[in-house]
Order: sequence, then C-alpha cells, then structure tokens
Amino acid sequence: MFPQAQDTRTSRAGKLRPRLAILSLESRRLQSDIIAVKSIILTRAAAKELDALPQLAREAVQDGLIRYALDGTGDVTRLSGRDGFRLRIGQYRVIFDEDAQTILAIYIGRRTTTTYRRN
Repeated sequence: MFPQAQDTRTSRAGKLRPRLAILSLESRRLQSDIIAVKSIILTRAAAKELDALPQLAREAVQDGLIRYALDGTGDVTRLSGRDGFRLRIGQYRVIFDEDAQTILAIYIGRRTTTTYRRN
C-alpha cells in the first residue's frame, strides 16, 4: 500500500522488519506549485494504528497529514505537557514532531482521555 520501509532491522528469524514508514507525496507534489515539501514519516506503531483505522478515517487522516506537509494548514497545536504537536482531523488526532524537512508521526488514533498520555 502506501507505507514504504525507510529503516529496517533484522529479527531473530532473519526477516527484515520495517522500523519507519513513509507516506508518499509524489502524486501530490506533481500537482502542487510548492517546491519545498516536508516528508511524512510514520513510526512503526503509527503505521499500524493508521492501518487499523476504518477506510474513510484513514483517508481523512492521510489527506490531513498531506495537506499539512504541503502548505502547513490544519488544526495544529503545540502540546503543553510534552514535546511535539497535535493535528486534529475530526475525531482523530495525530501526535507528531517536526523539523524543517520532516514530519514524524508518533501516534494516530481516535481522541480519548488517554490520547495525550502516550510516550
């Protein structure tokens, strides 16, 4: 599907396990006039959480992340009790950290009372 292995580790059985996944922006990059686009990197846990979402929610979260990476729009707030940011997409939240070139998604899930307590 869309997550592609960025960094791999070898398991005890000798199989390669991806540690990070990258959300591809190539199709959107060609449609956009923006040259500098941030790369979206999902942690392994965030990729699993994204895959577990219902299809409509998954598409909404992907579109929200891509829109934020392309032009910086979205309901984004700096977290107060920990490092990072929160992107609100309807009932879902993406906890992420960013620098000049990348967005690292740490948690993707439905808003609950324990959403912001994860490490």
